[in-house]
Amino acid sequence: MKLSTYQQKLNQESPYDFSGLRAVFLNCTLKRAPERSHTEGLIAMSQSIMDANGVATELIRPVDHRIAFGVYPDMTTKGWEEDDWPPIQEKIMEADILVLGTPIWLGEKSSIATLAIERLYGFSGELNEEGQYAYYGKVGGCLVTGNEDGVKHCAMSVLYALQHLGYSIPPQADAGWIGEAGPGPSYLDTGSGGPENDFTNRNTTFMTWNLMHQARLLKSTGIPAYGNQRTAWDDRKNTDHPNPEYR
Repeated sequence: MKLSTYQQKLNQESPYDFSGLRAVFLNCTLKRAPERSHTEGLIAMSQSIMDANGVATELIRPVDHRIAFGVYPDMTTKGWEEDDWPPIQEKIMEADILVLGTPIWLGEKSSIATLAIERLYGFSGELNEEGQYAYYGKVGGCLVTGNEDGVKHCAMSVLYALQHLGYSIPPQADAGWIGEAGPGPSYLDTGSGGPENDFTNRNTTFMTWNLMHQARLLKSTGIPAYGNQRTAWDDRKNTDHPNPEYR
């Protein structure tokens, strides 16, 4: 997707260096490649802004992979014969930014988006070197497309889940596009007005820059490891982390 003249100018004038950041975009469409994905059309705008500013990005369609259901890091340890999620999880852990994109079906995020969040949850018990949960210091955002109502509802669900797992959510970390109520054109369809929609373009641009800004800050400072360490919480002798069970 081509950037607007305004976005191109904004990129060229950027005084910030984001070249040390990595981002993963999960396109939770129900369509397997190479079928056209409207959600991927909106993701392309955010991804192109990051690419233009030095962020190393990768786009993944989970539906193209054989991902097992469950809430453990590797479901082959739980009886599944195969599970393509572990290498995806590895890429997510190497990234500073995660953007989950989803279409709307019956007012909800896609089943693939739910599957991805469940698998992310399966890694949420892991700890970083500071004894914090492993997603600390990473930022998350959400992009939604559809031709029915539900953008804000889906964004609330996705962003709540990400912050609960440990992701930091910057201001205005979601954007979306929907057409008129009822059957009609989707985002990339001719005449939909989606790619030209100023509200969607503005929100997607703001979300992308806020993700990069916050990821850059966290990359350099991290989240202070005090009062939020699982290792310290489990230490019953540490009075700064009182465990309610022992009060």
